[in-house]
Formats: sequence, structure tokens, C-alpha cells
Amino acid sequence: MTSGTIRVGIGGWTFDAWNETFYPPEVKKKDQLEYAASQLKTIEINGTYYRGQKPETFAKWAAATPDGFVFSVKGSRFVTNRKVLAEAGGSMAKFFATGVTELGDRLGPILWQLAPTKKFDADDFAAFLDLLPKRHDGVPLRHAVEVRHESFAKPEAVAIARARNVAIVGALHETYPAIWEVAADFVYVRLQTGSDDIETGYGGNELAAWAERLRKWSGGGAPDDLPLVDPEDPAENRPREVFCYLIGSGKSRAPAGAMALQARVDGAMDEEREG
Repeated sequence: MTSGTIRVGIGGWTFDAWNETFYPPEVKKKDQLEYAASQLKTIEINGTYYRGQKPETFAKWAAATPDGFVFSVKGSRFVTNRKVLAEAGGSMAKFFATGVTELGDRLGPILWQLAPTKKFDADDFAAFLDLLPKRHDGVPLRHAVEVRHESFAKPEAVAIARARNVAIVGALHETYPAIWEVAADFVYVRLQTGSDDIETGYGGNELAAWAERLRKWSGGGAPDDLPLVDPEDPAENRPREVFCYLIGSGKSRAPAGAMALQARVDGAMDEEREG
């Protein structure tokens, strides 16, 4: 294998504007997940951030998706919205008790989103990452953390995450720090600056640039046009699975943008294989 799988998707599958821009009129609300999963390779479940779910709910979601489809799941806010992350063990146990592993082979990375006010504290950050379980109910787990305070943009934070194989989310955002280091055996990107005025959320040149970046990561390298906080310590060069979500600004156009970006990625990789 010379490159890892690239999956491009959106956040959630229920949004009123998508009834006009994404879902055909004949698709009923109860069937929206099944339709969205037929058009996309991944969806980030955001409802889990706000409230607990039930095992049967996760099982139902998994059953509505085709083979090869993968969810990422946002961890509970009760785990991450705290002054001392190292004290989150109890809340984390409650989160995993909701039955997230019922997703089975549809379970991808679990995203832990820190509060914008949470500053980098090396000991606390390391202690929090050490709480993240590598397995639950016999299911292997992968974790990504989205840091949203600029104090995390330093080599020490990257080193702590890399030592524990936890991805730091590459966030394209107006205010969150841009940390593009590869810290795990997969890559997690959230593109959050789209526009509702563009049919695909991002222009053609932007999509082409992101397609090339995703391909670079999947092949084991790193884009040469994204700045690193620690360019002297690159990640190991090896194929990696890549997850990319169009989310946030320009949400009405996110499905179209995700499909367009996925098509660019897949087309380029098909050409590579044929060549």
C-alpha cells in the first residue's frame, strides 16, 4: 500500500438548508442518514458532544450505512469543558458507557474538542491524553483532539500527542491555531471557513489545493505549503488514513463541497494507479 484511505465528509446529517441543497425531495427525514452515507464516505457525529446516546441508537446508525463507511464521533463536552482535564476520568467513563462501540466497524476516530479558553499545560494535557482508552468492549479506539487556544501551537504539545498516537486536528479556522503536524497514524482535518455563496463552499482552486494536501498526508508525507510549529521534527513517513470534514461556515454547501473534494481526491488517485 502506497497511500492510506482518504475520507471526506460533513458534520451530522440533519440541517434544514440541506433539504434544499442536498437531499432530494423524496428522501424522508428518517432516511436522511442512509442517503447521506450513500453519497459520502464519512460523517462526524456532533450530537454526542451535547448529550448521551443509547447503544441501540448507535447500532441503528451503523445499520443505516454501507460497508466501508466510517463515522467519527465527537466526545462529550462534560469531558473536555473543564479547567483540569486530568480530572475527566469519570465523565469519560460515562461517555463510553453510552454504547459508542455499537458502531462496530463503522467507528472511526473519537474527536475531543477543547474549550477555546483552555490553555496549554503540559502536565495536564499529557494526563488527559493518558486517560483516553486504546480499547473499549474489545474494540480498538483512535483519538483526535482539537485544541482551540493559541498556546498549544508549540513543539511540546505536538510531542506529547505524538508520543501517545493522538492526532491533533488540523483546523482551518479564523481564530483557532493552525497546527498541521502529523501526530498519529491517521490525520484529522476540519475545514471551517467555507462560504454559502459558493456552490461547493470553497472555490475550485481551494478544493484542488486541499485535494493535493490530503493526498500528501495519505501517502506518508506532508504538504509543503502549510506551516509547522516544529519543522525540525517531522513525523515518520508512512501511509496514513485521512479524515477531512467540511463544517462550520458555509454549512449549507458542505455536502456539495465534500463530494467535490472527494471526487478530486479519488480521480487523482485513480490516475496515479493507472499511470
